[in-house]
Amino acid sequence: MLRGIAALLLFQLLGESLVFLTKLPVPGPVIGLVLLFVALHLGRRAGRAPFPQVETAASALLSNLGLLFVPAGVGIVSLWGVLEAQLPAIAVVLVVSAAVTLAVTVWTFIAARRFFDGKWGA
Repeated sequence: MLRGIAALLLFQLLGESLVFLTKLPVPGPVIGLVLLFVALHLGRRAGRAPFPQVETAASALLSNLGLLFVPAGVGIVSLWGVLEAQLPAIAVVLVVSAAVTLAVTVWTFIAARRFFDGKWGA
């Protein structure tokens, strides 16, 4: 499992390095995740099951994902006074961002479906 975590951190480092060097407006971990996906895909095409340790480490992290939300919950409870004062603004931002996210997701799905069905521009 230690090798799997090391591989995940290596790909995150590669992503952060690429973002630092190229000044891309994308988070480094996202680039690292794309690089990891490409590496896994190329390994599968070569007939190997690449990075089996990564799957073990990822499963362990996902099974404990709920623990990562505990600090955020504690922060909300401890700063409730500040949060309460800004509650209307936070509610508006949450509703608007959810609506925009939903609209962009639907548009992306429709565009991808048209593209893969061969009806692009038709």
